[in-house]
Amino acid sequence: MKIKVQDKVLVTTGKFKGKTGPVMRVFKKSNKLTVEKVNIRTKHVKKTATQAGQRVQYEAPLSASNVKLICPSCNKATRVGYKVNDKGLKYRVCKKCDKSVEQSKPKAVKKS
Repeated sequence: MKIKVQDKVLVTTGKFKGKTGPVMRVFKKSNKLTVEKVNIRTKHVKKTATQAGQRVQYEAPLSASNVKLICPSCNKATRVGYKVNDKGLKYRVCKKCDKSVEQSKPKAVKKS
């Protein structure tokens, strides 16, 4: 998946189209992610002997195909590509301005 935790994204489709926020959680197997204060759902919790019934609000996962990464350098919603530097480290790049979008160190590419 090309989007990681703490990346700022723009929702491109659905009820929350146009909203932006940082990614809170990524589910790689199902290709979904949760964005802060986007896709808010309400869950009704039944009362128990020790606790009163309540309504809990939470952020439901979105499909990763419904969001675009916001590039930190050009501040535009963009697709993400990959490049390998001269040391053999793979990093993500913005397709519009061709600059790195990594917040941490890039990972080494496995040579086979």
